[in-house]
Amino acid sequence: MTPVTIRRWAWVHKWSSLVCTVFMLLLCITGLPLIYHHEIGHLLGTEVESKAMPADTPKADLDQVIAAAKALYPGKQMMYMSQEPDDDTIWNLTLGDHGTDENYKATAVDARTAEVLPTPQFEGSFMSVMFHLHVDLYAGLWGKLFLGLMGLLLLVAIVSGVVLYAPFMRKLDFGTVRRARTPRTKWLDLHNLLGIVTLTWAFVVGATGMINTWADLMLKYWQATEMADMVAPYKNAPPLAAFGSVQQAVANAKALEPTMKIGFIAFPGTPYTSEHHYGVFMNGVTPLTSRLYKPVLIDAQTAQVTDSRELPWYLTALLVSQPLHFGDYGGQLMKFLWAALDIATIIVLGSGLYLWLKRGVTVPARAGKDETVADGALVPAMAHGEVK
Repeated sequence: MTPVTIRRWAWVHKWSSLVCTVFMLLLCITGLPLIYHHEIGHLLGTEVESKAMPADTPKADLDQVIAAAKALYPGKQMMYMSQEPDDDTIWNLTLGDHGTDENYKATAVDARTAEVLPTPQFEGSFMSVMFHLHVDLYAGLWGKLFLGLMGLLLLVAIVSGVVLYAPFMRKLDFGTVRRARTPRTKWLDLHNLLGIVTLTWAFVVGATGMINTWADLMLKYWQATEMADMVAPYKNAPPLAAFGSVQQAVANAKALEPTMKIGFIAFPGTPYTSEHHYGVFMNGVTPLTSRLYKPVLIDAQTAQVTDSRELPWYLTALLVSQPLHFGDYGGQLMKFLWAALDIATIIVLGSGLYLWLKRGVTVPARAGKDETVADGALVPAMAHGEVK
């Protein structure tokens, strides 16, 4: 590369990094506890706990489960019910005044006894604060889109840092951390080393995080296209006076997809279905397919299946990216790896900020080796200084 090309790439790396660094630091710091959100929730007592019972204990009728939740919140209507992928002993239910009620009530019911379980308040808790800061900065859709833009700048910083890394390291062995009279040179080398080591992880997490910020827009597009087509035959149907059995609706969905399990159920009037359908969203059973959904629409009066389709490619990409972003695929080992790489990236980001604040420091040449350090770029990758 020519000196002019290097200067152009350095400009791109510096400014893309400068703009996104503070927000990336925030995302890495808040993302660290979210990797272990279940474990932290159990430690803080904010996770719902079910009673220990034999593994073969039969499950309660879903209509009884719903009745227990409605008895707790009379006058409210069902919105959603779901289970955690690794725990089928608890149903999590939300109820509201209507299908899009933002002030919904959440409760948990034992899936075997249909008893309401103590449900700690999530909003306002430590994990709630971490979640909102990480996902939308408490700014809703616009906060998500802003963080998505910061994720895009991160990817630009990574690519430009990779381009600059090779000429910068031409006179240094890989892994070299030089000892100098100023700590800036040492931090520069450490920043470059950790940056290139965490390169792939940072790119994957940055890309999946950016995709996740588009979730609301993707869902709205799917609802306006494929979901609208699935419920089109009921467009002019009169409102339902009574609803059929949810237990029967789920049984019919399972009969249609016998190798799948229930992910969540959307009730009439919610965005995931229509005024006339239960939306039963089915999961696979493998580590990958357990994160994907197949919608099965059930007539809410007759409990008969009316339509079922695979999700489009863009929602599949979204669903695959979500657990990959938090390292949810590979158990505790992968979580530990994700946490370690997250901490390394925090060091890369922090050292990049330090190098920028201490820019312009020059270390005298020694033994014929030039160690001049000019204005540096930031994070996460890796090239601060003049490239000889």
